[in-house]
Amino acid sequence: MTQVKADPITTEVVRNFVISCAEDMNAALWRSAYSPVIYEGRDSAVAILDHEGEMLGQSTGVPLFVGAIDACVRLVLEKYGEDIGPGDIFLMNDSYLQGTHLMDFTAVGPLFHDGRLVGFGAARAHWSDVGAMDPGMPMGSSSIFQEGWRLGPTRVCQNYEELPDWIDLIQRNTRMKAAILGDFRAQISAIRTGERRLGQLLDRIGQESYRASCLNIFEQAQALDRAAIGALKDGTWSREGYIDNDGQSDDPVKVRLTLTIDGEDMIIDMAGSSPPVAGSINCGAVQTESLLRLAYKTMISPERAITGGSFSTMQVRIPDDCMFNAREPYACAWYFTGLGLLADLMITCLSEAMPERATAAHYGDSMVASFFEVDPRKRQWLTVEATAGGWGGTNGSDGESALINLVNGGFRNMPAEVYETKFPVRIEEFSIRPDTGGAGRWRGGNGVTRSYRLLDDAGGALWFERSKTPAWGLAGGKDAVGPANTLVLPDGTEESLLKMRARALPKGTLVVTRTGGGGGYGDPLARPFAEIQTDLDRGWLSGEAARRDYGVVVIDGRIDVAASTPRTTL
Repeated sequence: MTQVKADPITTEVVRNFVISCAEDMNAALWRSAYSPVIYEGRDSAVAILDHEGEMLGQSTGVPLFVGAIDACVRLVLEKYGEDIGPGDIFLMNDSYLQGTHLMDFTAVGPLFHDGRLVGFGAARAHWSDVGAMDPGMPMGSSSIFQEGWRLGPTRVCQNYEELPDWIDLIQRNTRMKAAILGDFRAQISAIRTGERRLGQLLDRIGQESYRASCLNIFEQAQALDRAAIGALKDGTWSREGYIDNDGQSDDPVKVRLTLTIDGEDMIIDMAGSSPPVAGSINCGAVQTESLLRLAYKTMISPERAITGGSFSTMQVRIPDDCMFNAREPYACAWYFTGLGLLADLMITCLSEAMPERATAAHYGDSMVASFFEVDPRKRQWLTVEATAGGWGGTNGSDGESALINLVNGGFRNMPAEVYETKFPVRIEEFSIRPDTGGAGRWRGGNGVTRSYRLLDDAGGALWFERSKTPAWGLAGGKDAVGPANTLVLPDGTEESLLKMRARALPKGTLVVTRTGGGGGYGDPLARPFAEIQTDLDRGWLSGEAARRDYGVVVIDGRIDVAASTPRTTL
């Protein structure tokens, strides 16, 4: 290919076109998918990459996925080399290669133009069931072999045709045959959309100008990242916290991160974190690094898109014997449990280097509730969804309430109307959980209460976290309140539990889930009376909590300024 130099205008056209192309791919995926976890929850991500697997454009439901998709494309290139042709689709879900649990399948397809490989399209989506020990996501697994079937990079389509043997294998290893096949084909549709759209651009500007523009995009990202890191103060900071447990015992699990900034380099070291554990919260190194990229991007130039030139300043060191560097046979179904805490630890460390953007911790975990059919003679159904919570206050702004966690990004809760139409479950409450955000000059956001009534006998499972290390405050801000759930059986028996392995529940059971809030930022006594009154009026803060945390006296819903502790200044 003749080397040409792209002009700035063409580079900007390409930069925006590939992002638009990725958004079209995601739209195709969402509109074609069979499972609500994809088309409503948006548990997916897609990307356009160059012919060497470098990221060009992405569109996310779950931003955690995007930083690891390039690794999947490189795995395809390593295995198949030049044995890649038009119309091929490669599929993989191996937790140790792509980092996530076996329910996440990454489809990769080469993009050809005029007979030449010009890039790759990739689409990752959560498949609702892959033949694990329990329907959906197993809560009690202690080995990868209990979590479903596992694929390394595997060709499943060739010359635009599905390979029948692989389609047969897929359908024989799931409880949700029609839905899984439909979701797989939706991923193929997303990749085909990317191939058509990219072809339109290449027809207009040619392959040489396109490649030159891609190189410009990578070089610009590298330069901007180096400038951003170089502007921060040098130093080393460490933070640690604890996951409640690994699902197998009640022992807390340590997560530790040390961050060093040295000139234009950022070094992140996971030494001191727990070794691999018996439960299913281990995580592959690829996904751990993807999470750290996400936390980095949250604080460093979040307005710029991720490309193959991003993160050149960042080094990640993960010990071999670490839960964040999982290898066979360690279980990984709940790999993301430690990642929300890890993100908060990194953001807190970065807050030391850039106090103008300091941010308290958020509620952190996906807080998953799942229900499913237990009678094999009936039509099989399964629902799984993450639950929103509170984010931390920042230097200058309150934290948001009822927002999905950082790991899941664009993930959305399923609307009650859809939930109740598709499943024998009624959503009886979905509300802000008051008094759960940490107090501060800028308070943390509140968690939510979401209640499910079973209208038929069904199975249920829960995985809620961060009760031992709830969202912490910064600069004098207070810690948040953690999660709490209640299971109410039809006979009135109540159970308080955060994690519940898949079990049969009788018709009429009520499951009340409550997520935690975000940490506060700054001295609570510096919060103006007017802002506290607004929180009282909205029902986000009770009079008792206002008195305890902010030193105000509330009479008939109004603050008695004269009787309250005077306000301070930061």
